[in-house]
Amino acid sequence: MTQNNSNMTDKQALNALKQHGGNIVMVAVLALAGFFGWQFYQKNYAKVDTVAADSYTLIGEKNDGIIAKQQTAVDDTAKAELAKEQEELFADIDKLVATHGETAYAWQALMIKARQQTDGGDYAGATDTLKKAQTINLDDEGLSAITTLRLAQAMLASGDVNNALSLANGAMPKAFEPSRQELLGDIYVAKNETEDAKKAYDLAWQALTERGTERSLLSLKMQSLGMNPTPIKPKNVVVAESATSAPVATKQGESTTDETKPTQNTDTMSDKQE
Repeated sequence: MTQNNSNMTDKQALNALKQHGGNIVMVAVLALAGFFGWQFYQKNYAKVDTVAADSYTLIGEKNDGIIAKQQTAVDDTAKAELAKEQEELFADIDKLVATHGETAYAWQALMIKARQQTDGGDYAGATDTLKKAQTINLDDEGLSAITTLRLAQAMLASGDVNNALSLANGAMPKAFEPSRQELLGDIYVAKNETEDAKKAYDLAWQALTERGTERSLLSLKMQSLGMNPTPIKPKNVVVAESATSAPVATKQGESTTDETKPTQNTDTMSDKQE
């Protein structure tokens, strides 16, 4: 890997990581969200609430439309219209949560709201939204871990470093260890605790090495701190899928791509999106 940031001073590197570290690790968490959303769907497909499902479908369509318009809204009129559509989206999400608050649809809708808030720089709002998502008991440790990681990221972005650290230090399924350690590294960078950041990034890299999957952005973070991560040799991943497997239902998850289908290595999906 080319070290194209070799001229960056330590101070510049730390400032860059403080600014962008949370956004970078978000990519991996979103990929894992797709995977565990699919797992949850498989376990609970017979418990479909059709009213909640229809509401979530409309929310997903509105969210897609807003995302598309965000790329082109440059003048004040377009931005004002976009803000109005976002308000309507949030109102629909709040209504779904109020009426079907213990469903996976409510959790997914809150993830959409938190992402919109995060993208708009409303980290305090995203924190409140994700705290609400934490109260939904879906009996799925993967979805719970995703909520915790995203909440910690929002707290870090808002400057609530200590509470972010407390959350990131909590126990999570092994599949999330690389993302958890990478987030810990980001938090320690924000606290100017460089040695602890290096240790956390190294643990994340070791976990990825065991799986044979590499995260290029994590490698850049490590290089920014003067580390020299050993290149990871990819391992062959066997995808076990029945010929009769159904696609991910758009009602139940935000993504319908093949990357949301379970594999033996969940972190491989996050690398595809980096």
